[in-house]
Amino acid sequence: MRDLLRGNLARSLRGIREEDRLAAAWTVACGRAMADHGTIVGYGAGVLRIEVADAVWMRQMISLRSVLAREMARIAGLPVATIHFELKKN
Repeated sequence: MRDLLRGNLARSLRGIREEDRLAAAWTVACGRAMADHGTIVGYGAGVLRIEVADAVWMRQMISLRSVLAREMARIAGLPVATIHFELKKN
């Protein structure tokens, strides 16, 4: 069921800007709890930049980097070679 929903989302996102496609895909790719602690701040040349709320969440996201990159690419329909995580500056 989850794969079906992700596929439907990917098809519906095709007509919108890259940044909006990635933002919509983020919550689906990683789940609400993780998505609430990371914000997409940039994308270019296949590199997705995400600002992370704190070091604890950053470690968790880094451990899932390849899975998240693959899911983001699949859902958003954009090439995501890697994800660069950066701590939010207070």
